[in-house]
Amino acid sequence: MIFIYRMSEISKLKMTCLQIFEEFDPVPVASASLAQVHVARTRDGQRVAVKVQHTHMTDTAAADTATVGLIVNTLHRFFPAFDYRWLIDEIHESLPKELDFMVEAKNSVKCMDNFRRLSPHIARFVYAPLVYWNLSTSKLLTMEYIDGVQVNDLKSIQELGIHPRDVAKLMSQTFAEMMFKHGFVHCDPHAANVLVRQLPSGNGSIFGRKKPQLVLLDHGLYKDLDDTIRINYAALWKGLVFSDAKAIKENSVKLGAGEDLYALFAGILTMRPWDRVIDPAVDHLVVNRSDRSELQMYASQYFPQITELLRRLPRVILLMLKTNDCLRAVSNALIQESSLESFLIVGRVSSEAVIESKLWQKRSILSRLDIWLERLLLETRLFGMHIALWLLLLRRALTL
Repeated sequence: MIFIYRMSEISKLKMTCLQIFEEFDPVPVASASLAQVHVARTRDGQRVAVKVQHTHMTDTAAADTATVGLIVNTLHRFFPAFDYRWLIDEIHESLPKELDFMVEAKNSVKCMDNFRRLSPHIARFVYAPLVYWNLSTSKLLTMEYIDGVQVNDLKSIQELGIHPRDVAKLMSQTFAEMMFKHGFVHCDPHAANVLVRQLPSGNGSIFGRKKPQLVLLDHGLYKDLDDTIRINYAALWKGLVFSDAKAIKENSVKLGAGEDLYALFAGILTMRPWDRVIDPAVDHLVVNRSDRSELQMYASQYFPQITELLRRLPRVILLMLKTNDCLRAVSNALIQESSLESFLIVGRVSSEAVIESKLWQKRSILSRLDIWLERLLLETRLFGMHIALWLLLLRRALTL
């Protein structure tokens, strides 16, 4: 049935299968809830990945959405504190876009364009497969085939001559740039959607370590952050990294958490209790293995408040929470712990975004002088934190 459906999609290209593909492997190399991916070769010899939507996916998705709506509304009727009705709106908005592969293709192009325009310093370290537009429809997407290893495959990454810590840092910077500077965020960066390969034509770094390049896949789920939310979210993360309780409260309230739940919001973002969030120690946001049982206890203890917080927050911020969870899981797989270096990267990128927004708003010489001093202070603080980080790592190494 899937093969017949695939042929019907190919017929929309006004060409037969043999006119398009020299080879087409009927066994998928990957399969998920919406689609599966096949390896093929075009008539001109190009190896491609062909993503084919599952048969009758539109009808199935509509039925699943109705089922979720029924369950959520019924639970809310009998248990008013269990209010996840926002989830229905999110599914209604996101699912049609994920089912249209032309939207996914355009998202990948926009993502790469953002890196070239807004983050040129890391643009060559991030890649998305090229789209074969003339061989794609809303339900069939033909892309450049990329060889790479999954971002959580520690052994394979090391075999490439790449240090896992370098990959973790690149992941942090890539998604920090998306969230705080681009305002256009890939919201499904789980391990199967991010590949790692050696930087093409890249020179090995010191001691022969190879530089990594991230290959982002599955661009179906993106979210736009408008400038107000983007800057408030950046200012919030700046406050979290630098233990600024006033900035944390102010920007949490601006994002909708309220005067009563801002501390809980900070805790959910960082996975740390409030006293650790505002601790001035350089490693105050690092989560150790021993902390995880405590976090599980907090989750069950504050479930009603968490439900209320999720109801209040903008839906786009809820997707940022999901993205953070995916990134945290990848970081844990790569370096088996929460990375202080990643938080310093987040602190730098979020601070730069806040400073850049001020530059757009303030044009006077005195205002620009204040902003220049703020940037100088930022560099000084980050330098001090890096020194503290090196001393901390040295102390840990000496105690092993």
